[in-house]
This record gives sequence, C-alpha cells and structure tokens, in this order.
Amino acid sequence: MSYSLSFLIFYSINNISTMIVIQNYPLAVIFCILAMICWGSWQNTRNWAGLAWRFELYYWDCALGILLLSFLAAITIGSMGDTGQTFWESLAQATPTYIAYAMLGGVIWNLGNLLLVAGISLAGMATAFPIGGGLAWLLGILVNYIGKPEGNPYYLLAGGTAIALAIYLCTLAYQRLQQGKAEVSYKGVILAFIAGVLIAFFYRFVAISLISDYANPEIGKLTPLTGVFFFCVGAYLSTWVLNPIFMKKPVKGESVSMRDYLKGTPKQHLIGILGGMIWCCGMVFSFMAADQAGFAISYGLSNSAPIVAALWGIFVWKEFANAPAGTSKLLAGMFGFYFIGLVLLILAK
Repeated sequence: MSYSLSFLIFYSINNISTMIVIQNYPLAVIFCILAMICWGSWQNTRNWAGLAWRFELYYWDCALGILLLSFLAAITIGSMGDTGQTFWESLAQATPTYIAYAMLGGVIWNLGNLLLVAGISLAGMATAFPIGGGLAWLLGILVNYIGKPEGNPYYLLAGGTAIALAIYLCTLAYQRLQQGKAEVSYKGVILAFIAGVLIAFFYRFVAISLISDYANPEIGKLTPLTGVFFFCVGAYLSTWVLNPIFMKKPVKGESVSMRDYLKGTPKQHLIGILGGMIWCCGMVFSFMAADQAGFAISYGLSNSAPIVAALWGIFVWKEFANAPAGTSKLLAGMFGFYFIGLVLLILAK
C-alpha cells in the first residue's frame, strides 16, 4: 500500500513538471491531507521545546523556520521540470501589486496566529482553539469559495457542517478536562474570535497573487511557491514588528526580552525552526494542490488541522488519560463527524 502511494506521487510529479504542477485531483487530495497533517502537528514542537521556554521566544525561531523552508521549496520543487515557470523566472516578472498581496497574506496570518496563541494562554485550549480555529476554518471556506467558486457548494456546506460538529465535540471533550478549574477569560475568547476572522482571510490574499493556470502562467502574477515565499517574507518581517509588542506586554506572565531569547539552548532554537518548517510544508502542499482542488476545497481539507492536533493530544500527550466518564463517546463522535466531513469535502469536486 505504502509502495503504491509512493509510486503514484513519484510518477505524477516526475511526469508533470520547471515548476512542479499537480495534474490530477486524487494527488491534489493527497497533498491536502499532507498539509492537514503538517498544520495539525507543528505545534507539538512547542511542547518539545519545554513549557518553560516562552512562546514569544519560541516564535522567533518558528518564523525563521517558515522563511527558510519556503525558500528551499521555491528553489527546488518550485524550479524543476518543464512546465510553467521556475521560481527565478516568476520572481523576475512578478509585479509589486501581486507580491504585496502575498506578503499581506503573511502579515494577516501572523497577527491572527499570535492573537490565537494569546487567546489560548488566557482562555485555555478547550475554549480558544475551537473558537479561533473553527471560525477560521468555516469562514475561510466561504471566503475562498466566493473568491473563486469551484466545487459542489452543497457538498462543501455539508462537509463544513460535519467538521464543525467534530470541532464542537472536540471542544466539549476538552472542557471536561477543565472541570473545576478557573473560569474562562472573556478577553481570551475575544482575542480568539478576532484571530479566527484574520486567519480566515490570509489564504485568499495569497490566492489573489497566484496565476490562475499553474501550467500557463499569466504575466505579473506569481507561481504557487513564489507566492508562498512572499507570504513567508511578509510573516517573517511582521514578526519583527508584532512579536516585540507581545514580548513587552504579554497577555500572561512577565515581559521577556531578546536577552532571554539569547539564553535559549541550541536544542530549543532548532526545535523552533523545525516547527516553522513543518508548518511551511503544509503551506507548500496546500497551494500545490489548489490548482486541481480549487482554493475552497484545498483550504477546507488543509485546515481540518484542529482534529489532527486533538489526535496528538489523545495518543501522544495522553491529555485524556484521566478524563471523566463519557469523554470517550465525545471523542468517538468527533472522529465520526470528522471522517464524514473529509469524505464530503473530497466529493465536492
């Protein structure tokens, strides 16, 4: 099975690609699922770095990892084969307007991501992550479908509803773990809501900057991996503006400085860079798939990451080992709706 899947990916890539272009929907779905795994897994590096290592400090390395992987992807898989443009050719003919759109997407995502983390710090994972992540997911599908209507809207709606129910059951399961703990911070809820709205729009801005036909690029627009690179440039540069604010006035805990960052161990810095690279792999997979899947479906499948994150929490971090009775039923329902939602999204095209 694994050999057949590897052969399919190898054969499809090596027979399509100057820029690598996915030319069939089944492979696009596989890439969306890979993106979903990456986006649901990168935050584990935060735990591996140690909870004593503040997120504001971890974020410097994470942002660097995102930028490094985007450049590496652009000069390798974004510059191979005989279809479309290489990264360097796309860079040479790109107009400032479309570069600005991609970079703006990076700034919006970065601010949303920082606010979501702040919301989680105040309101807890059980409340803030489903609000921010769930809103970003549902609103993002709508925004991207309106921007470029592709796929069966009824299947998209049904799949979106199913995964929304999965996220809701995930929320209830996490809330059971918080029974008897401090009350939820409304400030955290508000931050998570704002974060969800911001994150819902970042994908669309990058999509605007991209060529409409990956095999036949329009003049002035960006190839997908060129767009991802400029997205990451925007995210990285905005980190130098946004993160110092969060360091000086954190929503929780004492302020930290660059002196604290320099005290980090090589392991902590490398883990942060790895986290950023994993996240960026998801971005690369998602936009490589968007030509065949459509932006709404690609975004919807890729951003089903909250459930992947829950899987890590259940099976690796053992977060539900001592959960109250009945929690397992909520988790089973979550997986059921999640599977139904994924199938419906795939069938939407």
